[in-house]
Amino acid sequence: MAKDTDQYRISTEPFYQPQHNEIALYEAAYTARLPVMIKGPTGCGKSRFVEYMAWKLDKPLITVACNEDMTASDLVGRFLLDKDGTRWVDGPLTTAARIGAICYLDEVVEARQDTTVVIHPLTDHRRTLPLDKKGEVVEAHPDFQLVISYNPGYQSLMKDLKQSTKQRFSALDFDYPEADIETEIVSKETGIAADTAARLVQIAHTARNLKGHGLDEGISTRLLVYGASLINHGIAPRDACRMAMVRPITDDADIRDTLYHAIDAVFGE
Repeated sequence: MAKDTDQYRISTEPFYQPQHNEIALYEAAYTARLPVMIKGPTGCGKSRFVEYMAWKLDKPLITVACNEDMTASDLVGRFLLDKDGTRWVDGPLTTAARIGAICYLDEVVEARQDTTVVIHPLTDHRRTLPLDKKGEVVEAHPDFQLVISYNPGYQSLMKDLKQSTKQRFSALDFDYPEADIETEIVSKETGIAADTAARLVQIAHTARNLKGHGLDEGISTRLLVYGASLINHGIAPRDACRMAMVRPITDDADIRDTLYHAIDAVFGE
């Protein structure tokens, strides 16, 4: 079984800068084998946190990027035809339940609600996964844990989790880090000078203040890392900020001008 899990283990420590007590909270949830729901805006570190915890706990991690076309079969498995006839192939959720991995469903609200209900038996006292097409009920490995994430800022009546699903999970709320922590993250992640990282964070805060006033989402920590990476590769800071931090988040000319002015103010005309 160890060999089966090696391909899913994270061998190198991912960089993660704690913000509060989320590491201790997650460790307690894992010890109790509670399913965990992580909520927060795009690019704030949700996926990196899950990777870090899988590494810290030395557990295999299977990640699924959810989308609106994903079916229950994509999660649990299906019969496939080959030269010898039909054979069953486990999906990522079934594989995780069998080998005792952490199964991470990223942006779970993107999946159809009739797909997400298949996780219900794994999130209560049963810890089972019925494979109806195969006529098998998988008993989850003692080390198995289910983790989901989503961005509440994008939820709507048509795209939200049912209460019957939400109330099967413990939950962690994530947000963009405080300025000093975010500066440290950008600096450590890219090797850029701390004072330059601080300037990038300053611009991000300007954009985040526009959320709900022309912007659906502010500049994420991920985009700050992109901007810092461009600067490290010789791109002028103003051009790097425009390419990595402004153009991806808006096509509105007025909003772009506002953010371009903020960049000029921080990095000089």
